[in-house]
Amino acid sequence: MNDTEGTKLTRGKIGLRLLYTLLYLIILEVLKVVVQVTVLFQFVYLLITQKYSEPLKEFSNKVATYAYRIIRYATLNENEKPFPFHEFPKEVEKPDDQVLFD
Repeated sequence: MNDTEGTKLTRGKIGLRLLYTLLYLIILEVLKVVVQVTVLFQFVYLLITQKYSEPLKEFSNKVATYAYRIIRYATLNENEKPFPFHEFPKEVEKPDDQVLFD
């Protein structure tokens, strides 16, 4: 059974959702670069100071949550448009308190 039976679908609504999805996929590509830069910076910082940057770790977790919301919207698993059309998402899960290297 199709879950769209209760709603009236039009090509216009589908096209609009597609345009939003394309916008979010572009944002996702930008986020990938942001993640790569933060990972690189975090490891350089870690090599120099032998401890990680807590603010950068928290920022990275928020970026990961945002990317997750975008993917859910793009794959039609979530109807609420992600940021900037709604609030920036809260963390899905808290980061580990201690980072292990073994």
